[in-house]
Amino acid sequence: MVPFVKKMSDDTDIEESTVHYALLIYTDPSAQDGDTDEQREAVTAEYLAIRDDPRVFGGGHLQPVETASTVRVADGTALVTDGPFADTKEVMAGYYLLEADDLDAALEIAGRVPAARMGGGVEIRPFAFPPH
Repeated sequence: MVPFVKKMSDDTDIEESTVHYALLIYTDPSAQDGDTDEQREAVTAEYLAIRDDPRVFGGGHLQPVETASTVRVADGTALVTDGPFADTKEVMAGYYLLEADDLDAALEIAGRVPAARMGGGVEIRPFAFPPH
């Protein structure tokens, strides 16, 4: 992948050697049904450990899909509906923002996300432009 080129105030270019990725976390909402409090706490601790990785510079845990609103605009009129756009087995539950040397490093972190082994998945996408 081509590194980002950042324009400096003196009009010189510098290359950034790292790539910024979004790790989009999709979960099976029923994956932890029947888990004990201790099991839930252990999974939460895994997510927090990833957040503490120095390559992670942001992220968040989203409210359940039932709290979502979807906006569509047709003929200049916005239509707002409650809930997600589609009924799916997996739902977006959160994300991490990551700075990594390469895709392999991003894959290593994504492989540590509990959702990836609990019926969900992690989509890894590079930023088109570096975040501000």
